[in-house]
Amino acid sequence: MQLRLPRWAAVTAALAVLAGAGTWTAVATDEPPPVHRADRVLDMPGARIDTSYYTAGSDGRRPAVLLGHGFGGSKDDVRAQAERLARDGYAVLTWSARGFGASTGQIGLNDPDHEVKDVQRLIDWLAQRPEVRLDKDGDPRVGVTGVSYGGAASLLAAGYDTRVDAIAPQITYWNLADALFPNGVFKKLWAGLFFSAGSQPGATGPQPGATGSQPGATGSCGRFTPELCSLYQRVAVSGQPDAAARALLEARSPSAVGDRIKVPALIVQGQTDSLFPLAHADAMAKAIGANGAPVAVDWIAGGHDGGNRETERVEARISAWFDRHLKQDASADTGPAFRVSRAGGVDSTDGQAQLRGASSDRYPGLSAGDTTVSLGAGVPQTFANPAGASPPAISAVPGVGGGLSQLSSLGVGLSVDFPGQHARFEAEPQTEPVRITGSPTVRVKVTSDSPDGSAVLFAKVYDVGPDGRQQVLPAQLVAPVRVEDARKGRSVELVLPAIDHEVEAGHRLRLVLSATDLGYASPPAPATYTVAVESPLTLPTAPAVNTQATAMPWWVWGLPLAGALIAAALLLSSRRRTAAPAPDPALAAVPLQITGLTKKYATSSDRYAVRDLSFRVEQGQVLGLLGPNGAGKTTTLRMLMGLITPDDGEIRVFGQAVRPGAPVLSRVGAFVEGAGFLPHLSGRDNLELYWKATGRPAEDSHVATALEIAGLGDALARAVRTYSQGMRQRLAIAQAMLGLPDLLILDEPTNGLDPPQIREMRDVMIRYAAEGRTVIVSSHLLSEVEQSCTHLVVMDRGRLVQAGPVGEITGAGDALLVTLGDTVPDPLVDKIGALPGIGSVVRTEGGLLVRLDGADAIALIGELVRLDVPVTGVGPHRRLEDAFLTLIGGGSA
Repeated sequence: MQLRLPRWAAVTAALAVLAGAGTWTAVATDEPPPVHRADRVLDMPGARIDTSYYTAGSDGRRPAVLLGHGFGGSKDDVRAQAERLARDGYAVLTWSARGFGASTGQIGLNDPDHEVKDVQRLIDWLAQRPEVRLDKDGDPRVGVTGVSYGGAASLLAAGYDTRVDAIAPQITYWNLADALFPNGVFKKLWAGLFFSAGSQPGATGPQPGATGSQPGATGSCGRFTPELCSLYQRVAVSGQPDAAARALLEARSPSAVGDRIKVPALIVQGQTDSLFPLAHADAMAKAIGANGAPVAVDWIAGGHDGGNRETERVEARISAWFDRHLKQDASADTGPAFRVSRAGGVDSTDGQAQLRGASSDRYPGLSAGDTTVSLGAGVPQTFANPAGASPPAISAVPGVGGGLSQLSSLGVGLSVDFPGQHARFEAEPQTEPVRITGSPTVRVKVTSDSPDGSAVLFAKVYDVGPDGRQQVLPAQLVAPVRVEDARKGRSVELVLPAIDHEVEAGHRLRLVLSATDLGYASPPAPATYTVAVESPLTLPTAPAVNTQATAMPWWVWGLPLAGALIAAALLLSSRRRTAAPAPDPALAAVPLQITGLTKKYATSSDRYAVRDLSFRVEQGQVLGLLGPNGAGKTTTLRMLMGLITPDDGEIRVFGQAVRPGAPVLSRVGAFVEGAGFLPHLSGRDNLELYWKATGRPAEDSHVATALEIAGLGDALARAVRTYSQGMRQRLAIAQAMLGLPDLLILDEPTNGLDPPQIREMRDVMIRYAAEGRTVIVSSHLLSEVEQSCTHLVVMDRGRLVQAGPVGEITGAGDALLVTLGDTVPDPLVDKIGALPGIGSVVRTEGGLLVRLDGADAIALIGELVRLDVPVTGVGPHRRLEDAFLTLIGGGSA
């Protein structure tokens, strides 16, 4: 087959050959004009830098953009964004930094004498291009953007080269010493990952012009410069940063030239980021803003710990930022001065959290709108720093796919604090929700009996559920602090990690100070610390930040009529009910027993929606009904509620047979596909009106108890039209709980809720079942069912697949997956297998599969740390999702 090139591609190739200008590639797209890419290797002192140059169209000069990559990556990582910017009318130059990709040279962590000068030479090159707009001879109109390592390069370029006209740094650092040595504590896991990435061979194979290893490679430090190699090895061995290490990293940080960065800056920082937390963006914004330059700050949902990086939205905003400040397009919408992404619901098709923005016309900083929370009487608490700092507490674990921080947003508490190794101080439950936006602060007094009188502490604030046990560490972030001269006690002001997190009414805050943390180095010598709280916990609320309003769902105004019609149908059916089978006294205390339940599809004589289904539910259980689409879950619930009649089998509720209009249904409350409320009435008025429509005595409604469980608080007096989606869902649950039915049925109660609201709905279910009542919940969110439910019924194609306790179905957690930061040798694997209480250890994809035989997860973590195993995470190998997919053969819930 003959391949005929388009004319523009042939002409471009011919021009490239005639000009001798490196390798040109025409990137064909569906959208004109096509993007042209030229690959070149530029010789620079001590290195050969691999570059790609992107342009589109041929009309006149255009601004340029330098686009940097993240640490451990290469220019190939940013190709897609480069092509989009080229189509938007920019000349885009990407490059692989020294020591990465196909570029040679040694890694200097953005050394001003090497990596930063490389960027300046790239600007020189752009100034010679005929396509690039010039402000004056040798001065191109240029913006710089990049992620992480490349983001720091953009800040440094603006500080060292006045030709830079605008920047857009993303999830990067302001002061690298503060990032790796926060408050004098060594961030050992992240530092180890840094130097591990820099010690690997180039990502794209042999380096151009290199023979054998990289020039200047320094043993175990690979492509790092000798001075950085020495720094890391020195600090890693001592476990404590020294003044020389701090000075070296600070000199290579944007903060060193912060007073010189005077160009418009769009600062994008991640909320789930234990490497470069939000405080770095705050320092950037304050310094650059003080220089008089326009600044906008955008807190995205993801970060180095995983999560949604919002790539499409962020790149569109960067393009608009450059349109305004490079093209001088006054119509370009650069967005608000401050924006933060918040969970705004759950996609009912895949269970993924949806995002919505909250914004302000001014950046609030990290301490706006302070409110305080008391942490009790301040009685001192004493705890130990264990010998060898082992076993360590666990918060963020870098390198774990997806990140624990994402799970924390869904209300999954995976942090570990070992008894006797931490102090904790409790606040009273919140009477109303509070949104924390910024860095909480608290003053504590620390006393240490360590040999040098110092203490290393890790401070964190948990969001604790109503049961007092379920706790969530927002974004899995902790604040390390080294306290010197503490033998006689020393007062310190703790600045907790900056977060954006809503604490629901009924939840409480818990301040924990731990002696250890897996991600950081702690003193190996045993010591005893005593901590007392000296001030309330101060919470920044940023009241000027407003969340985008959501449209009022149709069911708020459309379902009241449907509800009335359903109620009328139920009343009519109750008058026509037939004689039911006699009660079964043996089942009088059993909330639900289903036997041989069968229902055919109305249009078929041989196709079944439900077939020969049998299971039993006991008092106090929270039972999850699971199955892929079409499994028969909804049909089963409709038969259970008496809305349709089975073709065969029977349903007994407390021994009474269920028929349409059966009296025993008064002991059943149900929430199915939302509830209709009159928007102009208050929440309380809606509930009272509904109860009156049932014709039952007002004193039987138990409305106060239902509302207390639902946790609506003062919102009951407000019109329903002012309610959030989560509040409407809680009001609907409260309606189902009126009369305190002994059996509560909830069909997809978390649809449309954001992660905090899902956590809140879980609390409601647990509280309701706590007094011996029974809850049946149908949901597609497997992680939520795993946390909320005590028992499961799994259906597929109308039949029962399995029923039993959650732990029994998921395998009771006797197998753990240990993820590793590096390969471990066979002798070390054998040592792990020989530990007491360990049944077996086998290698598996991603790490080691450990079967417990008497030991528990906490003991295993301690032994792994003692053996210097490079552990990055430990978790159950068989979760509910694995079990569910195994049982139903890979369908979707």
